[in-house]
Amino acid sequence: MTSRTMKRKDSKSPAVNLLQEYCSNSSIHGVRYFNREGQSRCESGWWIVVFILSVSSCGYLINKIYQKWDETPVIVSFHEKTTPVWKIPFPAVTICPRTKWTSSWLNFSEEFQTMKEYGFNTTKRMDEMLTLMQLCDRTFMTLNEYSFSQLPNKTTNNTYAELIKSTPIPLDMNDFICYFGGELNDFEFLFSTTLTEEGVCYTFNGLAAEDLLTVKMDTDLLGNVRSPHWTLDSGYSSKANLTSYPYRSIGPGALAGLSIMLISQEKNLEYMCNGPVQGYKVLLHSPADYPQMTNRYIHIPLDEEVMIAVKPQMIQNSRTLEYYPPKKRQCYLSRDRNLRFFRVYTQDNCNLECLTNFTLQRCGCVRFSMIRSEDMPVCETNKIICMRDAETELLEMGVLDDDNESNFHTECDCMPACTSVDYDVEITQNEFEVVEWGMANGESRKELEGLYVAHLKIYYKNAQIMKQKRSELYGITDFLANCGGLLGLCLGVSLLSLVELCYYCSVRPVMLWKKWSQVPPKTENNGLPEVCLLSAAEVRKQDVRVSGIY
Repeated sequence: MTSRTMKRKDSKSPAVNLLQEYCSNSSIHGVRYFNREGQSRCESGWWIVVFILSVSSCGYLINKIYQKWDETPVIVSFHEKTTPVWKIPFPAVTICPRTKWTSSWLNFSEEFQTMKEYGFNTTKRMDEMLTLMQLCDRTFMTLNEYSFSQLPNKTTNNTYAELIKSTPIPLDMNDFICYFGGELNDFEFLFSTTLTEEGVCYTFNGLAAEDLLTVKMDTDLLGNVRSPHWTLDSGYSSKANLTSYPYRSIGPGALAGLSIMLISQEKNLEYMCNGPVQGYKVLLHSPADYPQMTNRYIHIPLDEEVMIAVKPQMIQNSRTLEYYPPKKRQCYLSRDRNLRFFRVYTQDNCNLECLTNFTLQRCGCVRFSMIRSEDMPVCETNKIICMRDAETELLEMGVLDDDNESNFHTECDCMPACTSVDYDVEITQNEFEVVEWGMANGESRKELEGLYVAHLKIYYKNAQIMKQKRSELYGITDFLANCGGLLGLCLGVSLLSLVELCYYCSVRPVMLWKKWSQVPPKTENNGLPEVCLLSAAEVRKQDVRVSGIY
């Protein structure tokens, strides 16, 4: 190497020398061609452009993966193993008769026609009529909508719940024939009274008030069987047995399910308030849900046998998702969300509480059947249209104004529970020949006249269910693996390549600085021998002197 080349190399700054050293030794593909010896500037520029394009492409693809990981980190898939049906609770069954009072106690049609013709204050049974109007079918509300705003308030101090409770229901529980798991049981043993918007209903396998509610309600209108060995999140504990509450079925088929024979009389049927359809409303729901009969129910007609084959749908949460925020996993754990009126969070309970709060805001009161606190007033019958419109308006908010932050429905934020049980059904109906059946068992035709029987069977269709689970679509390991694959594809980068880059950015500069700081100060001639500048006369003198020596 010539002295001129050495001078040009030494004239570069230490940073440039370090960069050249890194480019020469880097394991990242293409970097060594940035400033290769003997390479033209055109070739170096070409490799730099290619490298920039590779880095840009890699960064774009990694950003796409990050967005997918950040926005949709959860996937719902089927569980690897099936689950026997005895590991989940049998569905809670709520039955509401469409006939809500005996005709001998009050003739609703006559009383209402009298009120319309002669004024609302002409009847002596105004409080009873106002109470029953709250239970009427929506068809009755639509046909007589103009009359509701003119109705007076009730005069008694009794609440609507107390008035409904005192109404004589035309059902004799002792006449009901009820089987569960192949064993004959009293209807009153298996079913508890529940107050819904349909009035007094009967619920099988629902949670007790102390396990479900945070507020005190009428204990006579709620179940009282505790469930110490079952929770919605964890299921049945190791201490639970086959008779633990909530009850569970030991297998599929009608024998292991619930069978009820419901009996009613023709003389008690009422068509003005209850509408043209007679029979029973039946709702299958999770034991942790408070029943809401208005929107979802199965109609059980009179003199029919209805067989309901149940197919449970259960979804659980992977433990790896417990540390994700609820918005990302799109569900609530029991510890994430505390409802005001319910101890157990479910989407249906949250929606019911949301409707209660919105009805209070919209109408200044709540429906008599809503779970509420003591400071919430109960709506009078003249507010029925307002309550109906509030329910419709809240439903429309969920569809039309979902992006509006001030939307009441959005503020409720009723996402699904991370662990939930739903029950899909298949329904089969057949005629029930009650007269022929009764006469075959020794009853006379006269005794069977005006008698209606509805036979209801509820059972599991299959012995196993295929559970679903929420799990990570991209965990941190998957994200790093995908990023590493893209870096290797575009740049040939490995983990050691990143370590190498960190080395040249931190360790190597420090070591070179220490080495340079220990070098002794250079002379003015950069360590080269001193060169004396002589004139021509001095040179001749030196030549003479040298020749004299020789």
